[in-house]
Amino acid sequence: MKHIKIVFYYLIIFNLILFKFSFSENFNVRENFKQKNIIKKSEKRIGNEEIFNLYLELNLENKINYTTFYSAIKGFNKIKKKKNNIITIIDFSKPSLEERGYIIDLKSKQIIYSTYVMHGKNSGDNITNNFSNVLNSYKSSPGFYMTENTYFGQFGYSLVLNGLEKGINDMAKDRKIIMHGSKYATPIEGAPMLSKSLGCPAVPLELAKPIIDEIKNGTVFYIHTNLKEYTSKSKLI
Repeated sequence: MKHIKIVFYYLIIFNLILFKFSFSENFNVRENFKQKNIIKKSEKRIGNEEIFNLYLELNLENKINYTTFYSAIKGFNKIKKKKNNIITIIDFSKPSLEERGYIIDLKSKQIIYSTYVMHGKNSGDNITNNFSNVLNSYKSSPGFYMTENTYFGQFGYSLVLNGLEKGINDMAKDRKIIMHGSKYATPIEGAPMLSKSLGCPAVPLELAKPIIDEIKNGTVFYIHTNLKEYTSKSKLI
């Protein structure tokens, strides 16, 4: 009789464990299903499935916010007479001490370069929060550009950027807003922010030539910001 009670006792414990495990598994399944639905609803709200899937295939989840990528691709798709496989995304919604420049091959679906990028000295400290299209403002300009020719100038090997958005960045050539390399474009240990430029999206000196050669002569170049002074005016995002 004693042995029967012990067996019965263990059976009760086993069933309780089994019930708990089953409940936990079902809960996780429900939660996963819920999360997928949330992602799908979000994706339908701010983008389309093709862009969302491309974002996942590029493994950008921990690098670029989806809304940033969506804005970049939305504008990219509207721009004509471009090289269709390469896009540069500079995400100025990220702090300067983080890598925020990405050169992406949309055809092979890979990130070719990921790098630090300087912003204009009057555009903020670690966070870029002030933009301009005005001469001698020493501020960055957001939006879409088309890359053009290269040349050797004051800052060495440089890339001409043609601003495509009227009233937002179309003064880029007059302001001499270019991509170039800088020995100050790499974080210094203990520094609260990256060094700043005169408005140019400057990259580390050792990466300047390979990046410029990759994106020169007709590729889309996008500088992202979440600020309404840009998002409310742009006709490309």
